[in-house]
Amino acid sequence: MKTLTQHLAQYAAYHRDERNIATHFVGIPLIVLATTALLSRPVWQVGDLAVSPAWLAALAVSLFYVALNRPLGLLMSALMAGAVWFGAWAASQSTVVWLVVGVGGFALGWVIQFVGHVFEGRKPAFVDDLIGLVVGPLFVVAEALFMLGLLPALKAEIECRSGPTRRA
Repeated sequence: MKTLTQHLAQYAAYHRDERNIATHFVGIPLIVLATTALLSRPVWQVGDLAVSPAWLAALAVSLFYVALNRPLGLLMSALMAGAVWFGAWAASQSTVVWLVVGVGGFALGWVIQFVGHVFEGRKPAFVDDLIGLVVGPLFVVAEALFMLGLLPALKAEIECRSGPTRRA
């Protein structure tokens, strides 16, 4: 299995333009929230637990994140739990609201992503490696932490492998 640094550096290689990174701060959360909304129906009662495909998917990606890096994985797990909570809320609304949130948010998120890649002049990372769909949310959180001055060694290693970000 690749390391956290390898995954982030590979993903970062497709995301060096600051405008593209900025679009990912909007597009990726929209896609994650919309996906959890869509995957929050149906719900199965397993004892006292209400389990949905969203819950199972969030558990799987959270285990992946924790395996890469425990502290960052725990942060991602908490964020995924919030997304699942939002998805459950959306799924509890009328079918029209659920679909507008899910399908509309998903479509809007991808439009924003593709606009960013026009700025970048490069295709999205997942086109070459589907794991990019899971690494994308981790990349956004890592970039936010870098902007806060956290994880400087990780940021330096990623920039060493992928190059620095470019201003517009």
